[in-house]
Amino acid sequence: MDQKAPVSRPKVKPCPICARPTEPAWKPFCSKRCADADLANWLKGAYAVPVVEDNAAPDRDAGSAAER
Repeated sequence: MDQKAPVSRPKVKPCPICARPTEPAWKPFCSKRCADADLANWLKGAYAVPVVEDNAAPDRDAGSAAER
């Protein structure tokens, strides 16, 4: 009846570029290569937040012209 509780190990998330296990030195990536690939994706604009333009919103320039 001496049962020990199972040791829980932290889940290792995969590298977001190649899906290999991450390395602590390059976390959240597995290597410098994948970290550099991610940086290149940011710099070339591959990652972007989608924007929905609202045509009903007042124009900023129109408001400042009315104040003059």
